[in-house]
Amino acid sequence: MDFTFTEEQQAAMETARAVFSGTHPDDVPSPALTPGAVADDIDRPLWRRLADADLVGLTLDERYGGAGLDPIALCLVLREAGQVLARVPLLENSAAALTIQTYGSTELRHAILPRTGRGELILTTAASGRTGHDPAELAVQAHHRTDTWTLAGVQTTVPWAHHADRVLSPAQTETGHTVLALIPRTHDGVTLLEQVSTSGEQYAELHLDAVRISNSDVITADGAWEWLRHLLTTGTCALALGLATRVLAMTSEYTGKREQFGFPLATFQAVAVQAADRYIDQRAMEATLWQAAWRLTTDHQPTTAPQDTATETGTLPAAADIAVAKIWAAEGVRRTVQTAQHLHGGFGAVTDYPLHRYHAWAKQLELSLGSAAAHEEALGDLLAAHPLT
Repeated sequence: MDFTFTEEQQAAMETARAVFSGTHPDDVPSPALTPGAVADDIDRPLWRRLADADLVGLTLDERYGGAGLDPIALCLVLREAGQVLARVPLLENSAAALTIQTYGSTELRHAILPRTGRGELILTTAASGRTGHDPAELAVQAHHRTDTWTLAGVQTTVPWAHHADRVLSPAQTETGHTVLALIPRTHDGVTLLEQVSTSGEQYAELHLDAVRISNSDVITADGAWEWLRHLLTTGTCALALGLATRVLAMTSEYTGKREQFGFPLATFQAVAVQAADRYIDQRAMEATLWQAAWRLTTDHQPTTAPQDTATETGTLPAAADIAVAKIWAAEGVRRTVQTAQHLHGGFGAVTDYPLHRYHAWAKQLELSLGSAAAHEEALGDLLAAHPLT
């Protein structure tokens, strides 16, 4: 494989860096000092700038007004977003839109994607990137009757649901098949209850009471749910990498200037060893992320049966590379902010300094990925099913 980014991917990254250059984490109140959510809306001006720069429709085909780029380009942009803690649903919107483009009906694609790419219609998802089939994700039941579907159930911790126009939610049919339903936020039977994430952002508990939607708003194709979850997982790893990169840079800058006993902290062996360990974490996060994004791009459409994507030579399916990326992202981002907090001393807990917000976001990203042990178990199952020869 060649991890050299194309000119188009690099251009997307540079454009994102320019757009995010004016975004500062401490423009938003501290989650430690704010009762409830830190803000009552997403960063709308930033969302408009992203749309104007064609980054909202980055992975959409040109026929829908997009740039036609791949998950690698999306992860490059998300890495930049993670560095500044961008308060926009770029990951969820992009993953939902790409899933609709890949698996949705022609009618649904033409109705949703052009407006989504322009930033006029915001999408979010009620699916997570956790390993395995999380029972909580399949709490919505879907019943099909001729030309309509009826949805009933509850989805918890749905990001940005109060501010998105549509929610792409998994639902289980009577036969045990998982479909994806695109639900308008203001639809009859839809209720949103406020939840607050670890990062202080407003999430939602989505209640569906006999919600009826048309056939065209439901994706029934095999593999759609897995594809969406793989996109969300890999994108979350990109956000975690961006956050860890910025926190390590902050730590390096601080320890290089802060002196004890007449010497910079960075010259002390104990400090240097801890910083080096976190640099190793960051490089591992980076390598495993691009491997996962490359597999998503080359395999294109994960299937419901992971073994179908493995080759006869013993290569594991893309889910294995995604699991490895999740392990390093969840552990790496946690260790990075913990070390940063330790090396900053009491200064790291000062709410006028942005490290405390990075710490809250890191914990949210770690939790959204699930525990490393769960990913290791999933990887072990894949190794058992596809022995390497």
